[in-house]
This record gives sequence, C-alpha cells and structure tokens, in this order.
Amino acid sequence: MSKPKFSELRNRAFLSVGLVVAILLILTTSVRAQQATTNQGKSNEQVLFDLMSKRAQNLAAQSYSQDEPDLPENWKTMSYPQYRAIRFKPDQALWNDQSLFEVQFFHPGFLYQQPVEIEEVNKDGMNKLLPFSASQFNYDAEAAPLASQSTNSKGYAGFRVHYPLNRPDYKDEVAVFQGASYFRLVGPNQVYGLSARGLAIDTAETSGEQFPQFKRFWLVKPEPNDTKLVFFALLDSPAVTGAYRFELSPGSDTHMQVTARLFARQDVKKLGIAPLTSMFFYGENKVRHVDDFRPEIHDSDGVLMQTAHGEWIWRALKNPRHLQVTSLADENPKGFGLLQRDRDFVNYQDSEAKYHQRPSMWIAPQGNWGKGRLEIVEIPTNNETNDNIVTYWVPETPLKAGEQREFSYSLSTFDSQRPEHHLAQVVSTRIGWSALPGEHNAPTKAERQFVVDFAGPTLAKLDSAQPINATLQLSAGSHRDLTVNKLPSGQWRVSFKLKPADQKPVDMRLQLKLRNETLSEVWNYVWNPTDLK
Repeated sequence: MSKPKFSELRNRAFLSVGLVVAILLILTTSVRAQQATTNQGKSNEQVLFDLMSKRAQNLAAQSYSQDEPDLPENWKTMSYPQYRAIRFKPDQALWNDQSLFEVQFFHPGFLYQQPVEIEEVNKDGMNKLLPFSASQFNYDAEAAPLASQSTNSKGYAGFRVHYPLNRPDYKDEVAVFQGASYFRLVGPNQVYGLSARGLAIDTAETSGEQFPQFKRFWLVKPEPNDTKLVFFALLDSPAVTGAYRFELSPGSDTHMQVTARLFARQDVKKLGIAPLTSMFFYGENKVRHVDDFRPEIHDSDGVLMQTAHGEWIWRALKNPRHLQVTSLADENPKGFGLLQRDRDFVNYQDSEAKYHQRPSMWIAPQGNWGKGRLEIVEIPTNNETNDNIVTYWVPETPLKAGEQREFSYSLSTFDSQRPEHHLAQVVSTRIGWSALPGEHNAPTKAERQFVVDFAGPTLAKLDSAQPINATLQLSAGSHRDLTVNKLPSGQWRVSFKLKPADQKPVDMRLQLKLRNETLSEVWNYVWNPTDLK
C-alpha cells in the first residue's frame, strides 16, 4: 500500500500544539524474571499487561514531567519532502519472512520529534529493546544530507504493521501507530483515511486540549501462521496515564480488540473514550460555494450510532462556520462510528486521493459503559489537509484524581454497511433556499429546504402508493410542506421547508414508517442559521 500523501498525513491542529511527553519507567529485567511467584497460572501476555498497568498506576502517582526532544537540529527542522524521502528498508522489518506479520518503523523528525521506545516480547516472556538504527533507512533525494547525522535517539517515531491483506503474495500496510496516541487501520481495498486515538482529554474545551502519547510499545512475536497480533502500550499525559492491550486481526475486515486501563493523575473535565478523528470539507449538504472541480471532499460523511434500545441514528457531517459541539445521550450504547457511506467514485472525481475507498470505522463497547453521551465536534476548515471532525464517548461521571477505570471495545473497519443494520439508510442530505423559481414574496434566505433520500431493499420493493409516513421532530422553529415520494431509482425522498426561530440552532429527527412498522434509521441533523452568510 502506498504511503499517504501530505494531505492525508494531516497538519492536524491536534499535533501542531506539540506532543505531550512524560517520564518513562524502563523495563530492566525480563518478564519471565518478574512473574516468578505471584503470577502462577497467568499467561505471559496477562503478566505483561498487569506489569504495564502497575507501571501506569505508579506513573500517575508522580508529578508529570515533559522531556525535551533529543534529536539533531536538522532532523527537527526537516521539510516534508525530506521526511518522505527517508524510507525504511523492507528487508530490515521485524519478523521479516518469519510470520504473516511484519513490522516496519518510522524515522523520528519532522512532526514526530519525540521518539517512542519499542520492545519485542517472545512467547516465552523474554523482552528485548529495539534501538533506533539509521542503517535501517534509505536517505534518498533531499534527505541525503541527513544520513550522516549521528544521533542518540532512544527510539522511532512509530511503526506500521504489514500483513497479506489483499493477496497472499504481498504484505500490505494494515495498521499504523504514529503521533501522540493516533493510529490508523485499513481493510481490504481501502486506503488510509480517518484515525483512531487512544484517548481524548478536554477536546473542544476553552481550557485547551491535552494530547496523551503512547510512550512505549511491547510487540509480542507471533508464530509463523498466527492471524492475530498482540501488543501493548504505555500512555502518559499531564492528567491521565494508561496501560493498553491491542489485538489486531486482519481479514475480510480489519478488527482490533482494545482494553484500556486508565489512572487519573488530575481531575479530568471531559474524558473521551474510543475517539475517532476525520476530515469533512464539503459534501451534498454544503451551503457555500467552493471553487473546486470535485463534487465532494471528505474522509467521512456521517456519524452512526446504535443505542442501547437498538435505535439507529445517522448524523450527516458538515463543515460549520463556527465550532459546533453536539451530543447524543445514551446508557450502554451498542456501537458508534464514523462512516464513509458514499463509495461512488463519480461523487468525488478524485483518482489520487480515492475518497471513495476511505474506511468506515465502528466501535462496539464491551462491558458496562454506563450513562454518558456520544459527543460530535465539528471544526471549521478552509481546506482538506486538516482533520476537523472528532467523535468519542464521554462517561456521565467525570474521572477524578486517584481514580482508575477500565474500558474494553472492538474497533472494526468496513465499507458502508454494518451487518447488523437492516433498516433503510440515509444516502444523501441536501439543503437549499426554500423559495420557488420566480416566486413573488419569496421567503427569507433563513428559510431552508431539506431533501433527505433513504435507500434499502424493503423500501425499494414498496409501491409508491403505500402510505409511508415521515415523522419529523424539531427542537425549535417550524416546518411546512413535508412530503414523501418514491424516486425512479427505488429510493424514497423526504422534503420539507424549515423556518428557524430567530438565530437558534434546530435539532431535527426524521424517520420513515409504514403504519406501525419502522422502515428507516433516524436522520438527525443540527441546522445552525449562522452557517449562512
């Protein structure tokens, strides 16, 4: 799989603040030596996770300390073309020709100035530090002057996992861990798009956001034919430390089991569990002109949530004029994720970025997550190089200093359809002025027409004469001319005109029913009149 271009790497506002760093307690003895008495009956992986958890807990009891990057100056200041010209040598990969999985490493420098220490752990419990070596890299073109630079770098900028994902004779990139607690996954025939994160702290708060960092990784060496890769990470930030266990399983989709044990060093105002980060520049619902030949530009086009009671809610994303933070409340949700539901090349016309092949990602909580809310952050952006969408679960009870919590969940890639979702789905949301052509006494620009299209096998087979009803609820304002029609394509279209109340945002819910039968997911949209000039 080709390396992401600059617009895909993202000059994230999240990363530009600088990556948080902290004191790291280095393992100086093997796991085997430390499990002698109290860990009888446990697997080496269980012992290692318990050790990581204890280290994270001890770290949380200490004051936070930020290390200064220890890199040569020209590595810190290297340009993006220079960074791209530094390439890892494939024959230097960890476990090269030893298993289905191989691991390649990223060079420190450019945006990634705090090296991450990585260890290999054998199945028998022995661990070995993997020190940085410049001999593992080719320094081509603009990067050639950097090759002779000596360094005492303690580690790498991150790593990527390779696996025969698309065909048996080639190992594609399937996962990347690089920058703070960011990581990416792809499934078959997908290209990198949205990112996951280990943890979000105080996102979109006026006090400023913290960016926890994975400080150290432990990679468990797989057997030659293993189809699962297990590894661990130690996370640190001014407010929270954590021990993480990951189990990566590529296949028809790529799955990741995640367990996070968190320890609070400080009170946390907003704790974001299982965060996902993406980009939405514009789509069918844009309300202002963009001078670009491409009809749509986004890595994700909506948020999908399945509530504890089985209700499916679809929230189309937007690029607002002002920061917008909204939420969907629930108790023990069944799942949520960011989707790239539109997978038709014609709707993007971008043969380089391949937005139609970006992955969707689904979070399925395991265990009792309790009451809370799925928060959706939409940040204004004027280009496609910045991630401006974040979503995560916020527990109702804040995390206090000295407390610890554990969260487990699965994270899965897919295309547009969740296998457990059988209702008709929203396939487009369009917005325009509600005036008719040539209408006298036309309404003000504030009055908008919404056109929402639904598609699904059940809808397609229904005759247009069937009494399908659209239920529409508004938090403010009023609506008129609500209609439901079947289109020649077999889709069903709902259209209505919205009149906001002054400049108040309007939270809307729309769903299709046939008598007492629910036919569709819930279309949910927050219209803010300030998005108009």
